[in-house]
Amino acid sequence: MRKCWITSLILISLMIGSKQILAQDNFSFPVRTTIATGIIEGEYNTKTEIEKYLGIPYGQPPVGNLRWKAPLPAKPWNGVKETKKFGPRAVQAPVFGDMNFRSDGISEDCLYLNVWSPSTETEENLPVLVYFYGGGFVAGDGSEPRYDGESMAQKGIVVVTVNYRLELFGFFAHPELSAESSYKGSGNYGLLDQNLALKWVNENIKAFGGDPSRVTIAGESAGSISVSYQMASPLSKDLIAGAIGESGAGIKPTLPPVSLSEAEKTGKEFAENAGVYSLAELRAMSTKDLYEIYQESERFGFPVVIDGYFLPKTLPEIFKAQEQAQVPLLAGWNSAEIPGAAFMQGKPYTQEAFIERVKASFPNDWEEVLQLHPHQTPEEVERSATDLASDQFIAYSTWKWLDLHAKNSDQAVYRYLYSKLRPELRNPDLVPGLAGGTMEREGQEPPKTIGAPHACEIEYAMGNLHLVEDYAWEAEDYQVSELFQNYFANFIKSGNPNGDSLPEWPNMKANETNPGFINIDVQTKMERSEVEKRYQFHDRFYGNR
Repeated sequence: MRKCWITSLILISLMIGSKQILAQDNFSFPVRTTIATGIIEGEYNTKTEIEKYLGIPYGQPPVGNLRWKAPLPAKPWNGVKETKKFGPRAVQAPVFGDMNFRSDGISEDCLYLNVWSPSTETEENLPVLVYFYGGGFVAGDGSEPRYDGESMAQKGIVVVTVNYRLELFGFFAHPELSAESSYKGSGNYGLLDQNLALKWVNENIKAFGGDPSRVTIAGESAGSISVSYQMASPLSKDLIAGAIGESGAGIKPTLPPVSLSEAEKTGKEFAENAGVYSLAELRAMSTKDLYEIYQESERFGFPVVIDGYFLPKTLPEIFKAQEQAQVPLLAGWNSAEIPGAAFMQGKPYTQEAFIERVKASFPNDWEEVLQLHPHQTPEEVERSATDLASDQFIAYSTWKWLDLHAKNSDQAVYRYLYSKLRPELRNPDLVPGLAGGTMEREGQEPPKTIGAPHACEIEYAMGNLHLVEDYAWEAEDYQVSELFQNYFANFIKSGNPNGDSLPEWPNMKANETNPGFINIDVQTKMERSEVEKRYQFHDRFYGNR
């Protein structure tokens, strides 16, 4: 009897405790501010002292006759608009099973952004971070926990995450679309959405304590590629004061732009293959029907376009003409963006197999490639295969972006290599995914990595390890995150990542033989590059010199 009574008491105590915890989870009360289109109501968190406004419309819904058009600013509203939950994410397939969304479903009506800010009652003229999500221009959303702006806002920064159109709805070009537009171009709608969001920030960020003259744009993967395009676009370059890129730039071979005629031809063929022969028919189709014909096509998105409006030339051409935003740039990549197996294509890490694969990939330059990539032992082969796969995927384009800006600007340029390995997953039934999150194992073995894989740095840089529960974070993870986030915060505030007793991060100089960079790891330190010849080869190979 006594045992049953004690058990019941414990259960009651646990229930009461859980109710207290639930009650204490909500530390917020409503707050309001006025922007150009009306009054919005968000929440102020008394624990973090941060205001957040989620799902603010910055553009009119791009539906009906506005489908596949440059976005229009949001219309004013009457009364108070509640902005306490994330808006819908752009139409997309679950391409990357490891993305974790908090958005309000999926919709073509997706032009919403989110703002986190220190109290606007006491703060003004704060630096601003506008962050673009990654996902190959076919997936992603500003609601993902790893992009959450609250932690960075606690550093004294107003943070904005932006939703923008994707895949068929965001990058589709067609001759009829070009003919009807004022600038006689089409495509790039997702990038034009980002530009409209930057205009919104310029007009409204003072309402959140931000300074429109101190806006740094940042992003990872396709988000980083977006930053490179916004930096190059004549429409956006005067709206930013700094740029941060995490793995990626829109430079061949990484999602480079194509000519308008090529993009129009691709779009026309896509429609006709689906049995649709006019723009009127396409606009009359439902979201579901368009989604299905896109899925059936097995395409991975549509290319960025040299449309003569958002993008007049390739990035190397724009940077060499010094027509890009003349602002400080901080960018880098991860030490093992893609496993070496991607280059080896099922072959073992042997000298013979590596030579065979190099000859197949570089038939006219294989001897030079072998000279640049050690391959005597299985360990050397794995490292070199990883380097080649990573360079072809995204690392080289990021290097080229830094190189172009260092040579064609008097602004500071900072380069990093991210090397911190993540700890073990808490759940053995999960495996890491390409986009940086996790997904069900389903019989597959976790990808073997000899360095930091693609997208693994996001939650470290944004200070969001506590929001990503899949990994068994240790003290060193939080230490690396604090350091990385402080580098970012310093750069956002001043255009220089140094300060706060952080390891010194050198400014890159043009044409340096061994430029200095910061290697972010458990023991973060400045190093000198020993791989410039490798990237100079890719420069020639891809024709970006």
